[in-house]
Amino acid sequence: MSQAIIIAAAKISDGEGSLASVQNYEQQLAALGIPVHELTIESIANDWHAPETNDRFRSGCGPIEALGYARDLIAQGTPAVVIRGEDLIKDIPRDKRLELMAVYGDDYPLTQGYDDVAQQFIRHQGMDADQFCAIAGNLFENYQRTYARVAPDATPPGERWFERITSLFRGVDCANPMINFSGAVLLCNEEVADKLEVASAARIAVKGVGTRRLEQDGRDAIETITEYRHLKDAYDESCAQAGIDFADRFVHGEALLDTYTCYPVVPMALLLNSGLVASVDKIPGFLQEYEITVTGGMNLARAPWNNPALNGLICMYQALTDGEITLGAVHGNGGLGYRQGVAILEKPA
Repeated sequence: MSQAIIIAAAKISDGEGSLASVQNYEQQLAALGIPVHELTIESIANDWHAPETNDRFRSGCGPIEALGYARDLIAQGTPAVVIRGEDLIKDIPRDKRLELMAVYGDDYPLTQGYDDVAQQFIRHQGMDADQFCAIAGNLFENYQRTYARVAPDATPPGERWFERITSLFRGVDCANPMINFSGAVLLCNEEVADKLEVASAARIAVKGVGTRRLEQDGRDAIETITEYRHLKDAYDESCAQAGIDFADRFVHGEALLDTYTCYPVVPMALLLNSGLVASVDKIPGFLQEYEITVTGGMNLARAPWNNPALNGLICMYQALTDGEITLGAVHGNGGLGYRQGVAILEKPA
């Protein structure tokens, strides 16, 4: 079977950046007569509850699911695949945007869903609200350290973002999707990469993709979601496909991680179910020592709606091609958490 290789990944965020690296290869592929299979990450404008259709992916886990499908297509003989996502959130009037974001109905806003998930997670873990809020603060400090390094000129959040919006969350603890974003990831097999004369250092292999989806999302699924067995299964599957113990590689400084940070429960759940930490009381110390994103997190390095994990894949590709560390993992979370995915990428030695 052919190995799936990422050969280009690029984005435009609020007018900054370029998709030229992807587009240039697409033009070369067209000139060579090599077809490119296109996968799309759906925008907020698409009906959340509409039946899913071929080659279109929805939810914050959608980019990880799309990557897994792209890998399978290439293994089955498709020469090249591109994954695209675009959401022009700032161009949507506020009233319409709020309407589109009310995916669980007007009587159950996302913030209430997040709070309910957090309350149930607290009970599962034997925590209390003060401990949860303290760890949420530790998480944001972790994101800030990364973001200050990768975007030193960025404007920090205003004071109002540090105010509580629920009993457990401040504005900075939840994703802020107010940005116009376009991104793309281009994959192909080794033969096509050779024809395009892609440098070996620019080839990032998709080593493992594990995804899981519960039958139900929303208020009635919170008890099952917050057990996070499906997250552990997705993580374990990705590691098994890659043939590595990612947690061990990460704690020894041999890997990068981009955790999905839409609200604090999600990164806590990943740290626990990946074995990176043994219990919630170990999380603060771990966060002092290790950066758990390459982007600075969704709260600071924003990408809207279904695209944060696509942004994570793009930034991970760039980090692996530009740096000395050769291994990375990107996490995706869909809905209130009913979909989970983990992708492991590696630059050949």
